Amino acid sequence: MQRDAMLTQLGYKPNDALLNQLEKIEKNTIGYEKIRKHIMDLHDALKVDGSFVAMSNSNDYFKIKVGELSPEIMQDAHEKIKHFSEKFKVTINKLENKDTYYIIGFHH
Repeated sequence: MQRDAMLTQLGYKPNDALLNQLEKIEKNTIGYEKIRKHIMDLHDALKVDGSFVAMSNSNDYFKIKVGELSPEIMQDAHEKIKHFSEKFKVTINKLENKDTYYIIGFHH
């Protein structure tokens, strides 16, 4: 998938700054080529819960943000993220006291 297509699928309007940011995230994400498609699939699965995958503004990683809807919907989103991590062997870090995760990369 081309970078501009990925940005568009994530809801961004591609420009040079965003393309550069995405390139940094790709280089910083371990095994990115192995998990790129799964990241997009997770984004699509989470949208129904008001959650999403985005580019972090503070770190060169993708972040997963859980929408603050009902406790049941939030729990469902957390379960989808856990399933994604386990099934595709993706290391994620949950931020303390927040419903936000960083996608660190593929692990063997």
